[in-house]
Order: sequence, then C-alpha cells, then structure tokens
Amino acid sequence: MPLLSKTLTSRCCFVIAALAAGVANAQGALPVAPLTAGMYAIQAEVAATPAAREQGLMYRKSMAPNAGMLFVFEQKAGHCFWMRNTELPLSIAFLADDGTIVNIEDMAPRTENNHCPKAAIRYALEMNRGWFAQKGIKAGAKIGGLPQPR
Repeated sequence: MPLLSKTLTSRCCFVIAALAAGVANAQGALPVAPLTAGMYAIQAEVAATPAAREQGLMYRKSMAPNAGMLFVFEQKAGHCFWMRNTELPLSIAFLADDGTIVNIEDMAPRTENNHCPKAAIRYALEMNRGWFAQKGIKAGAKIGGLPQPR
C-alpha cells in the first residue's frame, strides 16, 4: 500500500475513534439531578440542550436501576419521542411544570414509533422499561426536584 494511502487510512481511523470518544464524553458530561418519585430516589442525567436532547440515551447498552434521563425543554409543547438508535427498552413519563406525571408510555428499542404527551409539557423522564409500573407510579403522581428550564 502506498505511504499516502496508509497515512490517510490511519488518519481516518483516528478521526472515527475521536468522534466515538466524543460521543461517549458528551454523554458522560451531562449534569445529574437528584429527583424523587414518592419514596424512590432517581439519579437523572439532564438533557437540557438541543444536542443533548437529540442524543438522549442512544447507543447505551445499560442503565443503572434508579438512573434515568430528564429532558428539559425551553417551551411547553407536545414533545414526542422515538427510539431510533436506542438499544434500551425504556418507559417515559411526560411531566407538567409542577412535576405531575401527565402520562407514561413504554417504548421498544430501535423503533421509530412516536410516543407523545397527552398535554403540552416541558419535561420528560426516561427510565428503564417498567420502572414506573414496578414502583406503582402512575399518571397523577409527582416527580420532585425538577430543575428550572433556562
């Protein structure tokens, strides 16, 4: 293989590795907010920027039992979610401004079905699939500790 071709191949592999590391670092760099759901403690990564919300939990292989991701939007709206490139089965709770759960949806991995709130919301909390049901948490319950939107 000519020297130029080897150099380009090496640089290409380096760039791909750097990009992959950047994705991992970006996910690990999200702030974590302690939330509560009744007597249950949740450690939620906070996705409050467009880039963080777009990335969400994509490509993750696992999540701790009481960990989740809280999506924070600047405006109340019918923010819908899908599971493209998301490996984990998840449940999502759509939350009113005061933390009241509007509705909860179960989401299958690697699907593009829309999961939408039943009312305009500013917050959504993703947990491992079945987490809310296992804890007896339903629509009308409150999630405490929500950060203020920017």
